[in-house]
Amino acid sequence: MTSTKVLTLVKDPDRLESRLKEIPAEPGVYYMRDANDHILYIGKSKKLRSRVRSYFRDNQGLSPRIALMVKQVAEIEFIVTDTEAEALALEANLVKQHQPHFNVLLKDDKKYPYLCITWSEAYPRILITRRRRLGKEKDRYYGPYVDTGLLRRTLHLVKRIFPLRQRPQPLFKDRPCLNYDIGRCPGVCQALITPEDYHKIVQKVAMIFQGRSRELSDILTAQMEQAAEALNFEQAASIRDQIAGLKLLGADQKVSMADDTISRDAIALAADDQYACVQLFQIRAGRLVGRLGFVADAQSGSPGEILQRVLEEHYQTVDAVEIPAEIMVQHELPEGEMLAEFLSEAKGRKVTIVAPQRQAKAEMVEMVERNAEYELARTQRFADRNAQAMLDLAEILDLPELPRRIEGYDISHIQGSDAVASQVVFIDGLPAKQHYRHYKIKTPTVVSGHSDDFASMAEVIRRRFRKYAAMKEKGELVKAETDSVLSRHVSATADFPDLVMIDGGKGQLSAVVAVLREMNLLDDVKVVSLAKQREEIFLPGESFPLKTEAEQPGVQVLRRLRDEAHRFAVSFHRQQRSDRMRRSRLDEIPGLGHHRQKQLLATFRSIDYLREASPAQISTVPGIGPRLAQQIYDYFHPSQEVAAPESAVTK
Repeated sequence: MTSTKVLTLVKDPDRLESRLKEIPAEPGVYYMRDANDHILYIGKSKKLRSRVRSYFRDNQGLSPRIALMVKQVAEIEFIVTDTEAEALALEANLVKQHQPHFNVLLKDDKKYPYLCITWSEAYPRILITRRRRLGKEKDRYYGPYVDTGLLRRTLHLVKRIFPLRQRPQPLFKDRPCLNYDIGRCPGVCQALITPEDYHKIVQKVAMIFQGRSRELSDILTAQMEQAAEALNFEQAASIRDQIAGLKLLGADQKVSMADDTISRDAIALAADDQYACVQLFQIRAGRLVGRLGFVADAQSGSPGEILQRVLEEHYQTVDAVEIPAEIMVQHELPEGEMLAEFLSEAKGRKVTIVAPQRQAKAEMVEMVERNAEYELARTQRFADRNAQAMLDLAEILDLPELPRRIEGYDISHIQGSDAVASQVVFIDGLPAKQHYRHYKIKTPTVVSGHSDDFASMAEVIRRRFRKYAAMKEKGELVKAETDSVLSRHVSATADFPDLVMIDGGKGQLSAVVAVLREMNLLDDVKVVSLAKQREEIFLPGESFPLKTEAEQPGVQVLRRLRDEAHRFAVSFHRQQRSDRMRRSRLDEIPGLGHHRQKQLLATFRSIDYLREASPAQISTVPGIGPRLAQQIYDYFHPSQEVAAPESAVTK
């Protein structure tokens, strides 16, 4: 049985023209698929036919990113909508669902932090994170915030103004901690406040990060007056202190605008050939309440197109009350009317998008642009230092090109017990934590009391590269045709490393080389090792280390990679060891499997707390019935079980 390879549309003009004629001149959403039926790109337009046809015109002036995408398109699909706003909303949902590679505009370099409220939990936490939209669907993210220090100070002050949970885990099992006694926490750990009442407190906090501090102050003032009228002076005093704290929190920059009753956002960018640094200022009630930052691919479109996409991605993740009445932009948006209609429908009132040319509004946009230029300069300095380090590393190792993907490996154990390994990944010299991976060592000779780092490292490398060995045996191991980041991503070898670094000396390196030679991959994988003591770099087949200095930029890249691999391995080893120690005693209880052990430990946190629990408390754990709960209780209290027959014999 033979399969026919589907030609891309640019190589099949007749099919391309036929497909373009089928697309209607109506608003809607279009898909671009490759020969393997993978979605490359999802777009929207008020006239589908014109928009899709523009990709395939000669001399259309496409960016390198989109031009590469067009070369891979083998099929085009579309969905017609009634309005342009519906097309924008549908595109947002489809992009979120499928996450096509060529739709990525904003770089997720963890440069700016977000504030997250975990509404998915009964008692939501408020935390700072650099990983967005990786939590539950109900969780809300605010940001990214450019000023990390200000964000931390704001959150610290918020936790002083409002009674909020202060710890991710309870300090005590059966009583609240000191934070409850001094009024900083409402007793979340002991459920001394209902989830409904706690949600009301967190909703007030959310209003602060939504830029609605004035509205919150008005609400609190009304509540304070009601409490005073009801002669509840203690509650009134508490609310008064919250209002005073809000005034302190809002004592920041005052923005001079003609009408300070209108909520506004101002957005501008500064770009070079590689990066576009975007700044978005949030102005509420005449005050600058937030300064958000984004880093975009400068080759992804014109300045107006980049601003359009940033605004679309930003407002699709916020609540309707956070959408301002007016958005001031540096450049005219190519589909500004569509975006304004979409935002107006989401907010429930008119939203205008303007590109001011004079007076106070234009000056505000210019101020935002100046801040974007400062961010671009800082980004360029960091990129230059990183590029210099990568160039130095390529020269040290005599690589034909700069290594884009570098993988580091390390082993962690205590005398062979709980042996694990880590794989960390640096892309373009920066940690890419989404590609990190850990391994549990399965080599039979590695047991408690007997370690073998060489065999452990050999096992990890064999497991990591076995799929490539199979691909090479079938003749399928083909690297990308170009050195482009995008072409590597869509190739079959997207995660094939340009360089592998082993934490260790010549022994670990020799074990890895033997495995790669056995798998017929030694010529395909560039591998080195970095010894800890003298920061020496060893190459396969060389008896002596390379002549380098420990503080060389290229060596520092490998040191950072080695330290990160060590940290990741040690943390996973500690987790495995802790889990084993916690499970060891529970394994002795008949009828208590691994799943029920996890349920018990998730509820009681430790063996000590479980030992103190009564049978009734144990039986509240999911999957634990009264009979098994009694067995668990008897296991931890054997004296009571034995005492009864002894007293009976005495009688």
